[in-house]
Amino acid sequence: MNSGDENLRAVEFTVTGRVQGVGFRWFVLHTARKLGLRGYARNLPNGSVNVVAAGTRGAITRLHAALLEGPPLAHVKDVQAAEFTVLPELPAEFVVS
Repeated sequence: MNSGDENLRAVEFTVTGRVQGVGFRWFVLHTARKLGLRGYARNLPNGSVNVVAAGTRGAITRLHAALLEGPPLAHVKDVQAAEFTVLPELPAEFVVS
């Protein structure tokens, strides 16, 4: 990922609601890989899901929309997003951790 490309961005999302134990991370994995994103999704101790993703502006926007929807068994209450000012070191592909 070339940090000089203005079309690339990295965002950290925090998803709250009923998002653990309902296949949410696997939904994010499938969606992010389909969009060509790098990063990860992980459960947090407080019951939320943390998603860090990097890729094109359009792909990040589509991931954000998907996070708001979630998989069928999830109930998304809120999605907070914070954009990184510097692209972080991330896995070569999207992973669940």
